[in-house]
Amino acid sequence: MAKTRPGGLFNNKALHSYTIPGTSKVVVKAGDCVLMRPSDPGKPPYVAKVEKIEADQLSNVKLKVMWYYRPEESIGGRRLFHGAKELFLSDHFDVQSAHTIEAKCIVHSFKNYTKLDHVRPEDYYCRFEYKAATGAFIPERVAVYCKCEMPYNPDDLMVQCEGCKDWYHPSCVDLTIEEAKKLDHFVCVECSDYEVKRPDDDSSAASPADEMKVEAKRRKQ
Repeated sequence: MAKTRPGGLFNNKALHSYTIPGTSKVVVKAGDCVLMRPSDPGKPPYVAKVEKIEADQLSNVKLKVMWYYRPEESIGGRRLFHGAKELFLSDHFDVQSAHTIEAKCIVHSFKNYTKLDHVRPEDYYCRFEYKAATGAFIPERVAVYCKCEMPYNPDDLMVQCEGCKDWYHPSCVDLTIEEAKKLDHFVCVECSDYEVKRPDDDSSAASPADEMKVEAKRRKQ
């Protein structure tokens, strides 16, 4: 994460927008999300939400920003369910030079991100707020899936059981990725055992596998 710059926006002129130099008139406004150049060229760009744009008496443009943290920058680090494009909106505000902006980006809600047909380089998502000082997350809990009881990672393929409707990682149900992609139907072990043991008075009734189709969740990177 970028180091906080000393000072603030005092007696400056508020600006409606800022055009990124060297671009085809890419305009940044308050509320936009941007990629900012890191001090270490070996690191990925920082991601921030622009809160305010102002210019001082020397026409130096400054931005008040709210930082997004990557999972590896948080207390506790990256976990298996964190996606490659996942960010946490922090309570860490800062003032940075507008010249450090590299490009605009989009930070989607988690729900909207999972509906994207194609994930572009500028697409990110956020499902947690993050308290930088304490390492606390809001919300503290999210829905979990599969036998491993992990939150959903949109980068991973999952298959849905036609019985219980839960989603499973192929590796957790002894399937390879290739086998999971070829499935037309999937019923987990627990639901399969239940179907075998359940009395069926109507021999002509269609089975759940005949009535429902399996779905697979994948993100196109």
